[in-house]
Amino acid sequence: MLDVSLIFPEGNYTPPADLVRSASATFGICPSETVISSNTQTRHPPLKAVATLLEDDTSAIVTLKSSGLDRPSQLDGKIYASYAARYEGRVVQEIIRADGGKGDFMEATPAVMGIWDTLLKGDADATWIFTGWEGVDAQLKGVDLNVFKLADYGIPYGYTPVLVALPQTLQEKPDVVRAFLRATARGFQYAAQHPAEAAKYLLAAGADSMDEKLATASQEMVSMHYLDAAGRWGHMQADRWDKFLDWLDDKGLLTSAMPSRNPVEGVSASLDDLRAGKAGQKIPRSSVNATDLFTNEFLPSS
Repeated sequence: MLDVSLIFPEGNYTPPADLVRSASATFGICPSETVISSNTQTRHPPLKAVATLLEDDTSAIVTLKSSGLDRPSQLDGKIYASYAARYEGRVVQEIIRADGGKGDFMEATPAVMGIWDTLLKGDADATWIFTGWEGVDAQLKGVDLNVFKLADYGIPYGYTPVLVALPQTLQEKPDVVRAFLRATARGFQYAAQHPAEAAKYLLAAGADSMDEKLATASQEMVSMHYLDAAGRWGHMQADRWDKFLDWLDDKGLLTSAMPSRNPVEGVSASLDDLRAGKAGQKIPRSSVNATDLFTNEFLPSS
């Protein structure tokens, strides 16, 4: 029997990946970019993805339709509300360039839990969202969005979000990992078939501030993206990881510098420096293997 506690991002936000690194959590949820970043630096323990929550990329860069910014190229000179992730600003830059822009914009870093409100209030011109959460929230509030999906601009984005753990955990507690993923897979398979009921469970287990209409509508939308064609939850393909890694390499984004508010030359860089190409040394693509980044080993086969 598993004794599971859920940690919700309230108050002073700590990235789930950091909670896993510090052993404050056994598993955490983050984008595949975080997994790649953690395996291409030496300051922190690397992370490994053990399941994908969604089979499809439901994330997108968005602007308010009322802003008139209906193309990525129009974000030149504008303010983007950023999570300050290692590749984030440069991925946004490539979307702008793919649409014919220069990729010259300002990257603001409001409090992570307030980024969505920053856009809604007009204090930023664009940000990155999950259409299954913030996108649904916008619909419920009657807010029209311009939605720029990464695939539409030639970016083979990886799995997101993914469930991660420390490799040490996988080695030392394989039975615990398998049991947790077996139960989790059953939950997502149920949610895929019963989204309204799944929303009720989410509300019962979630933060007090979670909105019932939003949770229900969100589950209706994302339930269509939980399972692969074989009806399995969590399974990932190496080819998808490789395509995103190849794209990062082709665009010159596989570099050594980590983002920092107080950058140290040769080690870290500001967000402005990263977008300007002052991003440290190039990391050879051959040194980053998809098999080091993810595993399906602990997932149930069906």
